[in-house]
Amino acid sequence: MHKYDYINVPLSLLSPEVVSLITSIHESKGRQELYIEAQSDILFSLLDLAKIQSTKASNQIEGIYTSDERLEALVKEKAEPKNRSEEEIAGYREVLATIHESYEYIAVQTNNLLQLHRDLYSYSGGNIGGAFKNADNVIAEKDKDGVQKVRFFPVPAFQIPDTIEQLCTEFNKALSETKYDPLILIPMFVLDFLCIHPFNDGNGRMSRLLTLLLLYRAGFIVGKYISLEMLIEQSKETYYEALLNSSVGWHENKNDYSSFVQYMLGIVVKAYNEFEDRVAHLRYRKLSKEDRLRAIFDKRLGKITKSDIMKSCPDISMITIERALSSLLEEGYIEKVGAGRGTAYVKK
Repeated sequence: MHKYDYINVPLSLLSPEVVSLITSIHESKGRQELYIEAQSDILFSLLDLAKIQSTKASNQIEGIYTSDERLEALVKEKAEPKNRSEEEIAGYREVLATIHESYEYIAVQTNNLLQLHRDLYSYSGGNIGGAFKNADNVIAEKDKDGVQKVRFFPVPAFQIPDTIEQLCTEFNKALSETKYDPLILIPMFVLDFLCIHPFNDGNGRMSRLLTLLLLYRAGFIVGKYISLEMLIEQSKETYYEALLNSSVGWHENKNDYSSFVQYMLGIVVKAYNEFEDRVAHLRYRKLSKEDRLRAIFDKRLGKITKSDIMKSCPDISMITIERALSSLLEEGYIEKVGAGRGTAYVKK
Protein backbone atom coordinates (compact mmCIF):
# COMPACT_ATOMS: atom_id res chain seq x y z
CA MET A 1 0.00 0.00 0.00
CA HIS A 2 1.26 3.47 -0.89
CA LYS A 3 2.44 5.69 1.94
CA TYR A 4 1.66 9.40 1.61
CA ASP A 5 4.95 10.77 2.85
CA TYR A 6 4.97 14.54 2.49
CA ILE A 7 7.53 14.97 5.26
CA ASN A 8 10.56 13.07 3.94
CA VAL A 9 10.05 12.52 0.20
CA PRO A 10 9.98 16.23 -0.80
CA LEU A 11 13.60 16.63 0.25
CA SER A 12 14.67 14.30 -2.55
CA LEU A 13 12.81 16.45 -5.08
CA LEU A 14 14.67 19.70 -4.40
CA SER A 15 16.93 19.49 -7.43
CA PRO A 16 18.53 22.68 -8.81
CA GLU A 17 15.92 22.67 -11.61
CA VAL A 18 12.99 22.45 -9.18
CA VAL A 19 14.44 25.09 -6.85
CA SER A 20 14.93 27.41 -9.83
CA LEU A 21 11.30 26.93 -10.93
CA ILE A 22 10.01 27.58 -7.41
CA THR A 23 12.13 30.73 -7.11
CA SER A 24 10.85 32.00 -10.44
CA ILE A 25 7.22 31.42 -9.41
CA HIS A 26 7.65 33.32 -6.14
CA GLU A 27 9.23 36.25 -7.97
CA SER A 28 6.39 36.29 -10.47
CA LYS A 29 3.82 36.04 -7.67
CA GLY A 30 5.20 39.22 -6.11
CA ARG A 31 4.96 41.09 -9.41
CA GLN A 32 1.45 39.77 -10.02
CA GLU A 33 0.25 41.16 -6.71
CA LEU A 34 1.55 44.58 -7.72
CA TYR A 35 -0.17 44.30 -11.12
CA ILE A 36 -3.48 43.37 -9.53
CA GLU A 37 -3.35 46.27 -7.09
CA ALA A 38 -2.35 48.81 -9.73
CA GLN A 39 -4.24 47.50 -12.75
CA SER A 40 -7.37 45.88 -11.32
CA ASP A 41 -9.56 47.69 -13.83
CA ILE A 42 -7.89 46.06 -16.84
CA LEU A 43 -7.98 42.44 -15.67
CA PHE A 44 -11.67 41.63 -16.10
CA SER A 45 -11.20 40.63 -19.73
CA LEU A 46 -8.45 38.21 -18.68
CA LEU A 47 -10.77 36.66 -16.09
CA ASP A 48 -13.55 36.02 -18.60
CA LEU A 49 -11.21 34.61 -21.24
CA ALA A 50 -9.47 32.29 -18.75
CA LYS A 51 -12.81 30.84 -17.60
CA ILE A 52 -13.75 29.98 -21.17
CA GLN A 53 -10.32 28.55 -22.02
CA SER A 54 -10.13 26.53 -18.80
CA THR A 55 -13.54 24.98 -19.26
CA LYS A 56 -12.86 24.18 -22.91
CA ALA A 57 -9.36 22.75 -22.43
CA SER A 58 -9.98 20.61 -19.34
CA ASN A 59 -12.98 18.96 -20.97
CA GLN A 60 -11.20 18.54 -24.32
CA ILE A 61 -8.43 16.56 -22.63
CA GLU A 62 -11.13 14.04 -21.70
CA GLY A 63 -12.71 14.05 -25.15
CA ILE A 64 -15.66 16.28 -24.20
CA TYR A 65 -16.49 18.82 -26.91
CA THR A 66 -19.01 21.35 -28.11
CA SER A 67 -18.77 24.27 -30.53
CA ASP A 68 -16.92 27.41 -29.44
CA GLU A 69 -20.15 29.38 -29.66
CA ARG A 70 -22.04 26.95 -27.46
CA LEU A 71 -19.17 26.70 -24.99
CA GLU A 72 -18.95 30.47 -24.55
CA ALA A 73 -22.70 30.68 -24.07
CA LEU A 74 -22.59 27.89 -21.47
CA VAL A 75 -19.70 29.44 -19.54
CA LYS A 76 -21.44 32.83 -19.53
CA GLU A 77 -24.67 31.11 -18.44
CA LYS A 78 -26.53 32.32 -21.52
CA ALA A 79 -27.58 28.82 -22.56
CA GLU A 80 -28.70 25.55 -21.03
CA PRO A 81 -26.91 22.27 -21.83
CA LYS A 82 -28.45 20.23 -24.64
CA ASN A 83 -26.57 16.94 -24.33
CA ARG A 84 -24.27 14.90 -22.08
CA SER A 85 -21.12 16.73 -23.15
CA GLU A 86 -22.67 20.12 -22.52
CA GLU A 87 -23.95 18.93 -19.13
CA GLU A 88 -20.40 18.08 -18.12
CA ILE A 89 -19.10 21.38 -19.48
CA ALA A 90 -21.73 23.27 -17.44
CA GLY A 91 -20.76 21.28 -14.37
CA TYR A 92 -17.10 22.19 -14.80
CA ARG A 93 -18.12 25.84 -15.08
CA GLU A 94 -19.95 25.57 -11.76
CA VAL A 95 -17.01 24.06 -9.87
CA LEU A 96 -14.54 26.47 -11.46
CA ALA A 97 -16.68 29.41 -10.34
CA THR A 98 -16.92 28.00 -6.82
CA ILE A 99 -13.15 27.68 -6.58
CA HIS A 100 -12.55 31.15 -8.01
CA GLU A 101 -14.96 32.77 -5.57
CA SER A 102 -14.57 30.70 -2.39
CA TYR A 103 -11.21 28.92 -2.38
CA GLU A 104 -10.31 30.35 1.04
CA TYR A 105 -13.23 28.44 2.55
CA ILE A 106 -12.73 25.09 0.80
CA ALA A 107 -10.42 23.04 3.01
CA VAL A 108 -8.67 19.96 1.64
CA GLN A 109 -10.84 17.27 3.20
CA THR A 110 -12.89 14.30 2.05
CA ASN A 111 -16.33 15.90 2.29
CA ASN A 112 -15.27 18.88 0.21
CA LEU A 113 -13.77 16.68 -2.51
CA LEU A 114 -17.05 14.78 -2.67
CA GLN A 115 -19.05 17.99 -2.85
CA LEU A 116 -16.92 19.38 -5.68
CA HIS A 117 -17.37 16.13 -7.58
CA ARG A 118 -21.12 16.25 -6.95
CA ASP A 119 -21.24 19.76 -8.43
CA LEU A 120 -19.15 18.63 -11.41
CA TYR A 121 -22.09 16.38 -12.33
CA SER A 122 -24.85 18.66 -11.10
CA TYR A 123 -26.34 18.89 -14.62
CA SER A 124 -26.07 15.18 -15.32
CA GLY A 125 -28.68 12.57 -14.58
CA GLY A 126 -28.10 9.60 -12.29
CA ASN A 127 -26.05 9.38 -9.14
CA ILE A 128 -22.55 9.57 -10.59
CA GLY A 129 -21.58 12.78 -8.79
CA GLY A 130 -20.57 13.08 -5.16
CA ALA A 131 -19.73 9.45 -4.47
CA PHE A 132 -16.55 7.42 -4.63
CA LYS A 133 -16.30 4.63 -7.19
CA ASN A 134 -18.25 1.49 -6.43
CA ALA A 135 -16.18 -0.83 -8.60
CA ASP A 136 -12.50 -1.20 -9.39
CA ASN A 137 -11.29 0.66 -12.45
CA VAL A 138 -8.12 0.83 -14.52
CA ILE A 139 -6.22 3.55 -16.35
CA ALA A 140 -5.88 2.37 -19.94
CA GLU A 141 -4.46 3.78 -23.15
CA LYS A 142 -4.55 2.90 -26.83
CA ASP A 143 -1.37 2.29 -28.79
CA LYS A 144 -0.80 3.46 -32.37
CA ASP A 145 -2.68 0.42 -33.66
CA GLY A 146 -5.73 1.20 -31.54
CA VAL A 147 -5.15 -1.67 -29.14
CA GLN A 148 -6.10 -0.77 -25.58
CA LYS A 149 -3.77 -1.74 -22.77
CA VAL A 150 -3.79 -1.16 -19.03
CA ARG A 151 -1.28 1.46 -17.95
CA PHE A 152 -2.04 1.58 -14.23
CA PHE A 153 -4.17 -0.19 -11.63
CA PRO A 154 -5.58 2.41 -9.20
CA VAL A 155 -6.50 1.81 -5.57
CA PRO A 156 -9.34 -0.73 -5.17
CA ALA A 157 -12.81 0.70 -4.58
CA PHE A 158 -13.21 -0.65 -1.04
CA GLN A 159 -10.08 1.20 0.10
CA ILE A 160 -10.98 4.61 -1.36
CA PRO A 161 -12.65 6.34 1.65
CA ASP A 162 -9.77 5.54 4.01
CA THR A 163 -7.18 6.29 1.34
CA ILE A 164 -8.57 9.75 0.52
CA GLU A 165 -8.85 10.54 4.22
CA GLN A 166 -5.21 9.59 4.70
CA LEU A 167 -4.13 11.59 1.64
CA CYS A 168 -5.83 14.76 2.88
CA THR A 169 -4.58 14.31 6.45
CA GLU A 170 -0.93 13.84 5.46
CA PHE A 171 -1.03 16.71 2.97
CA ASN A 172 -2.56 19.13 5.49
CA LYS A 173 -0.07 18.01 8.12
CA ALA A 174 2.85 18.77 5.82
CA LEU A 175 1.42 22.20 4.94
CA SER A 176 0.98 23.10 8.60
CA GLU A 177 4.55 22.15 9.44
CA THR A 178 5.81 24.57 6.73
CA LYS A 179 8.96 22.53 6.22
CA TYR A 180 8.54 22.59 2.46
CA ASP A 181 7.17 25.10 0.00
CA PRO A 182 3.54 24.31 -0.99
CA LEU A 183 4.69 24.39 -4.60
CA ILE A 184 6.53 21.09 -4.09
CA LEU A 185 3.69 19.49 -2.11
CA ILE A 186 0.83 20.40 -4.46
CA PRO A 187 2.03 18.40 -7.51
CA MET A 188 2.73 15.45 -5.19
CA PHE A 189 -0.87 15.60 -3.93
CA VAL A 190 -2.25 15.83 -7.47
CA LEU A 191 -0.20 12.85 -8.65
CA ASP A 192 -1.32 10.79 -5.65
CA PHE A 193 -4.94 11.75 -6.31
CA LEU A 194 -4.63 10.61 -9.92
CA CYS A 195 -3.03 7.32 -8.88
CA ILE A 196 -5.80 6.70 -6.36
CA HIS A 197 -8.41 7.46 -9.08
CA PRO A 198 -11.22 7.66 -6.51
CA PHE A 199 -14.22 8.24 -8.80
CA ASN A 200 -15.96 6.25 -11.49
CA ASP A 201 -15.60 9.24 -13.82
CA GLY A 202 -14.21 12.78 -13.73
CA ASN A 203 -10.86 12.06 -12.09
CA GLY A 204 -8.82 14.02 -14.64
CA ARG A 205 -11.01 17.11 -14.49
CA MET A 206 -11.15 16.92 -10.71
CA SER A 207 -7.34 16.77 -10.58
CA ARG A 208 -7.07 20.01 -12.56
CA LEU A 209 -9.72 21.73 -10.45
CA LEU A 210 -7.90 20.61 -7.30
CA THR A 211 -4.65 21.96 -8.74
CA LEU A 212 -6.27 25.39 -8.99
CA LEU A 213 -7.79 25.11 -5.53
CA LEU A 214 -4.49 24.18 -3.88
CA LEU A 215 -2.53 26.86 -5.74
CA TYR A 216 -5.09 29.53 -4.86
CA ARG A 217 -5.09 28.53 -1.20
CA ALA A 218 -1.30 28.83 -1.23
CA GLY A 219 -1.52 32.34 -2.70
CA PHE A 220 -0.73 31.54 -6.35
CA ILE A 221 -3.82 32.80 -8.18
CA VAL A 222 -2.41 33.14 -11.70
CA GLY A 223 -4.90 30.48 -12.86
CA LYS A 224 -7.67 33.04 -12.52
CA TYR A 225 -6.17 35.07 -15.34
CA ILE A 226 -4.29 32.49 -17.43
CA SER A 227 -5.80 29.07 -18.04
CA LEU A 228 -3.55 26.38 -16.57
CA GLU A 229 -5.84 23.78 -18.11
CA MET A 230 -5.21 25.26 -21.56
CA LEU A 231 -1.44 25.12 -21.04
CA ILE A 232 -1.76 21.48 -19.97
CA GLU A 233 -3.96 20.66 -22.97
CA GLN A 234 -1.41 22.26 -25.30
CA SER A 235 1.30 20.02 -23.87
CA LYS A 236 -0.79 16.96 -23.02
CA GLU A 237 1.67 14.46 -24.50
CA THR A 238 4.33 15.76 -22.12
CA TYR A 239 1.73 15.78 -19.33
CA TYR A 240 0.89 12.11 -19.84
CA GLU A 241 4.57 11.22 -20.13
CA ALA A 242 5.35 12.95 -16.81
CA LEU A 243 2.35 11.28 -15.18
CA LEU A 244 3.48 7.89 -16.42
CA ASN A 245 7.08 8.41 -15.32
CA SER A 246 6.06 9.46 -11.82
CA SER A 247 3.47 6.72 -11.29
CA VAL A 248 5.76 3.75 -11.98
CA GLY A 249 6.20 1.85 -8.72
CA TRP A 250 3.63 4.00 -6.91
CA HIS A 251 1.93 1.13 -5.05
CA GLU A 252 5.30 -0.06 -3.72
CA ASN A 253 6.45 3.48 -2.72
CA LYS A 254 9.18 3.30 -5.33
CA ASN A 255 7.88 5.99 -7.66
CA ASP A 256 9.78 9.19 -8.41
CA TYR A 257 7.60 12.32 -8.24
CA SER A 258 10.22 14.54 -9.88
CA SER A 259 9.00 14.28 -13.48
CA PHE A 260 5.43 15.33 -12.62
CA VAL A 261 6.59 17.99 -10.14
CA GLN A 262 8.86 19.61 -12.71
CA TYR A 263 6.16 19.48 -15.38
CA MET A 264 3.52 21.14 -13.18
CA LEU A 265 5.92 23.80 -11.91
CA GLY A 266 6.85 24.52 -15.53
CA ILE A 267 3.16 25.04 -16.33
CA VAL A 268 2.85 27.56 -13.49
CA VAL A 269 5.98 29.41 -14.64
CA LYS A 270 4.59 29.62 -18.18
CA ALA A 271 1.26 30.90 -16.85
CA TYR A 272 2.96 33.70 -14.92
CA ASN A 273 5.04 34.64 -17.97
CA GLU A 274 1.91 34.81 -20.12
CA PHE A 275 0.14 36.84 -17.44
CA GLU A 276 2.87 39.47 -17.43
CA ASP A 277 2.88 39.54 -21.23
CA ARG A 278 -0.87 40.04 -21.47
CA VAL A 279 -0.94 42.69 -18.75
CA ALA A 280 1.77 44.57 -20.62
CA HIS A 281 -0.44 44.65 -23.71
CA LEU A 282 -3.51 45.66 -21.73
CA ARG A 283 -1.62 48.49 -20.06
CA TYR A 284 -1.02 50.02 -23.47
CA ARG A 285 -4.63 50.01 -24.53
CA LYS A 286 -4.41 53.78 -25.10
CA LEU A 287 -2.21 53.05 -28.09
CA SER A 288 -3.93 52.50 -31.40
CA LYS A 289 -4.92 48.92 -32.16
CA GLU A 290 -2.42 48.90 -35.00
CA ASP A 291 0.42 50.00 -32.68
CA ARG A 292 -0.52 47.31 -30.17
CA LEU A 293 -0.28 44.66 -32.87
CA ARG A 294 2.99 46.19 -34.01
CA ALA A 295 4.32 45.77 -30.46
CA ILE A 296 3.38 42.07 -30.52
CA PHE A 297 5.40 41.51 -33.69
CA ASP A 298 8.30 43.51 -32.25
CA LYS A 299 8.42 41.33 -29.16
CA ARG A 300 7.87 37.84 -30.58
CA LEU A 301 9.90 35.83 -33.06
CA GLY A 302 8.43 33.54 -35.67
CA LYS A 303 4.90 33.12 -36.96
CA ILE A 304 1.96 34.76 -35.19
CA THR A 305 -1.66 33.78 -35.84
CA LYS A 306 -4.86 35.69 -35.31
CA SER A 307 -5.57 33.36 -32.41
CA ASP A 308 -2.25 34.31 -30.80
CA ILE A 309 -3.18 37.98 -31.07
CA MET A 310 -6.63 37.35 -29.59
CA LYS A 311 -5.01 35.68 -26.57
CA SER A 312 -2.64 38.61 -26.03
CA CYS A 313 -5.32 41.25 -26.64
CA PRO A 314 -8.65 39.77 -25.55
CA ASP A 315 -10.24 43.23 -25.51
CA ILE A 316 -9.76 43.69 -29.28
CA SER A 317 -12.40 42.17 -31.57
CA MET A 318 -11.45 39.85 -34.41
CA ILE A 319 -12.75 42.35 -36.98
CA THR A 320 -10.46 45.05 -35.56
CA ILE A 321 -7.50 42.65 -35.52
CA GLU A 322 -8.10 41.81 -39.18
CA ARG A 323 -8.24 45.49 -40.11
CA ALA A 324 -5.02 46.22 -38.23
CA LEU A 325 -3.30 43.25 -39.88
CA SER A 326 -4.38 44.47 -43.29
CA SER A 327 -2.92 47.89 -42.52
CA LEU A 328 0.39 46.40 -41.38
CA LEU A 329 0.48 44.23 -44.52
CA GLU A 330 -0.08 47.23 -46.77
CA GLU A 331 2.62 49.11 -44.89
CA GLY A 332 5.01 46.21 -45.48
CA TYR A 333 5.70 45.85 -41.77
CA ILE A 334 4.61 42.19 -41.77
CA GLU A 335 4.02 39.51 -44.36
CA LYS A 336 1.46 36.75 -44.62
CA VAL A 337 2.53 33.09 -44.64
CA GLY A 338 0.45 29.98 -45.13
CA ALA A 339 -3.18 29.76 -46.18
CA GLY A 340 -6.54 28.76 -44.77
CA ARG A 341 -6.35 27.54 -41.20
CA GLY A 342 -2.55 27.64 -41.45
CA THR A 343 -2.47 31.37 -42.09
CA ALA A 344 0.00 33.31 -39.97
CA TYR A 345 2.04 36.49 -40.07
CA VAL A 346 5.72 37.32 -39.55
CA LYS A 347 7.59 40.56 -39.16
CA LYS A 348 9.65 41.49 -42.21
